[in-house]
Amino acid sequence: MKLKEDLNPMLLLLFHLMVSIYTIITFLPSYLLSWERAKRVKARSVEGCPEGPYRAVSATKRLVTSLHPGVDTLDKVFEYAATRFPHRDCLGTREVISEEDEQQSNGKVFKKVQNDIKAAMEERMVMVVLGEYRWLSYQETLTAATQLGSGLASLGQRPKTNIAIFCETRAEWIIAAQACFMYNFPLVTLYSTLGGPAIVHGLNETQVTHIITSKELLETRLKAILIEVPRLQHIIVVENTPTTWPSYPRGIGIHNMTAVQKLGARPENAARERKQPLPSDIAVIMYTSGSTGIPKGVMISHSNILAGITGMAQRIPNLCEEDTYIGYLPLAHVLELSAELVCVSHGCRIGYSSPQTLADQSTKIKRGSKGDTSVLQPTLMAAVPEIMDRIYKNVMNKVEEMNCVQRTLFILAYNYKLEQLAKGYSTPLCDRLVFRKVRSLLGGRTRVLLSGGAPLSAATQRFMNVCFCCPVGQGYGLTETCGAGTISELWDYSTGRVGGPLVCCEIKLKDWVEGGYRSTDKPHPRGEILIGGPNITMGYYKKEAKNQEDFFVDENGQRWFCTGDIGEFQEDGCLKIIDRKKDLVKLQAGEYVSLGKVEAMLKNCPLIDNICAYANSDEIYVIGFVVPNQKHLLALADQYGIRGSWEELCNSKAMEELVLKVITEAALTAQLERFEIPRKICLSPEPWTPETGLVTDAFKLKRKELKTRYQDDIERMYGGK
Repeated sequence: MKLKEDLNPMLLLLFHLMVSIYTIITFLPSYLLSWERAKRVKARSVEGCPEGPYRAVSATKRLVTSLHPGVDTLDKVFEYAATRFPHRDCLGTREVISEEDEQQSNGKVFKKVQNDIKAAMEERMVMVVLGEYRWLSYQETLTAATQLGSGLASLGQRPKTNIAIFCETRAEWIIAAQACFMYNFPLVTLYSTLGGPAIVHGLNETQVTHIITSKELLETRLKAILIEVPRLQHIIVVENTPTTWPSYPRGIGIHNMTAVQKLGARPENAARERKQPLPSDIAVIMYTSGSTGIPKGVMISHSNILAGITGMAQRIPNLCEEDTYIGYLPLAHVLELSAELVCVSHGCRIGYSSPQTLADQSTKIKRGSKGDTSVLQPTLMAAVPEIMDRIYKNVMNKVEEMNCVQRTLFILAYNYKLEQLAKGYSTPLCDRLVFRKVRSLLGGRTRVLLSGGAPLSAATQRFMNVCFCCPVGQGYGLTETCGAGTISELWDYSTGRVGGPLVCCEIKLKDWVEGGYRSTDKPHPRGEILIGGPNITMGYYKKEAKNQEDFFVDENGQRWFCTGDIGEFQEDGCLKIIDRKKDLVKLQAGEYVSLGKVEAMLKNCPLIDNICAYANSDEIYVIGFVVPNQKHLLALADQYGIRGSWEELCNSKAMEELVLKVITEAALTAQLERFEIPRKICLSPEPWTPETGLVTDAFKLKRKELKTRYQDDIERMYGGK
């Protein structure tokens, strides 16, 4: 979608002429190359049937399973990298110089704590001043992992016996993971945002005796539930913390990671022979977020992960040891873990961050200090749509505040570049003169931005392509496929598609007659997406009935996963996700509504920070639960003279009607059908958090839980039925 232009025609002509001359003179070769690559066929049906299976054109004969010959387990991957790049930077962490309270303009003093969404409601805000990154080399990281693995073995951890990690994304997470891979300890991963019951379920189901965590999570999450995990014997805290821990249950030993590494470095322990894993051994039991019920543990073998990261790496051109990746997404999510393992396998350096310190304007960065992207200047970055939607809204708000000349230049450049990208061309002059400042928000050197975890709206994808001057590779994969399925090629600037199959897997379409999707549909074959290949995981932990339902092995011995997503293959072999079986609700009048589609379209509305669409077959319309953007809601209330506290505004019927009007206009602009547009809404005064029991993988509400907790609101919005 173009930005609205209201410009002098002669000025417009002069701009286009100047930019075109510069671009043609300096970048004509890239014009021709990018045009050819954009039009290239990405995948073909190997049997010539519309249902597939479809494979990448470079893998039609054989699917790829590993990066290097003989490197068939994850411990060998890291050892290979440490041998090739022993003295290169591997893992980086910024030092904390100081923490300071900051008083707000309204006189209040707030507290914001890492990984605590509700922190803005607390008593004070702790702003941090961070220094430079401090790095561990590949050899130092390998040594740290080896010593930790040896130390864990000395504490009684045995090969093929589960060990858990419950920790924020940081260098110690990867060191712990590598230690477990080396010593064949299956690693149970749990989201640091999970609530108590989900944590207890995961730890008890996997029968862990050892857990690796941080001091903060131990104090705030684990301490209260330790009595419910009777098998737990050892807690390893990643920070240098006190050596004594009063008020903890007897029988549980609490150790610093450094102390465990020193234990492992003792000659008698270091000399102990370790049992290396086989490719078929379990590397990770990755627990899902529990968005549809109790979290499920997905069993992932060494060979599964290796195949997945091999497929991903092939889609990143010129990936090498000169690249820098910024890690801030949850490592308990398959997207982040896979991305970091891809980087490690190629000798890249990984600098760690958090959503609260990512950019100069982030919530925990003191005014005038630099955020992590400014210091690290990453070349590679992964992001979920939630993060990119936020960036999009913030930048567009800044554009609205520009003076007339600045706004005119930005709109001219934006629309011109949008046209050129659609043709497969680049715009170096616009990039240099107009978008440099926006690009600097991510450090100024980003060359690849990978989006995954949820659908990315076309408007946000175009914005990121234009303003950050780097391609956005939209990927599709699930925990059950090691995050690997498809990734769009970086010179493909089309929107709404997720690219062709990776070289490690193949994709088939299965007819879903009830939903009206068939492989014989015209102009494109459609159906449920089935993914097969060496990256398909071993199944769910202790859930045989669910395994029989979602996984199967074909006549050739290949394993397949039934995703539940609906897709269509286009002429060039790219996949487009068009629906989801479980996300589709049939209204009383017979229309099918994709609730995920409604949410994705409306999240770009500046007034919305988050939204959950809800519907059922007994009703004739959709309703919405909205977390409003505070700045825009207060401005809307001021515009109409509505007064009250934040909670009072969110509970105001008048505000609900005003917000619904704005949402309806946004929905019509996004070309939603009338029956897809929410007709009634409920405003939530606080974000959805683990404490309220309403967090999921992509910050969406659990609809089943929503129905239980907010039945009164649902009945009100549906007229008291």
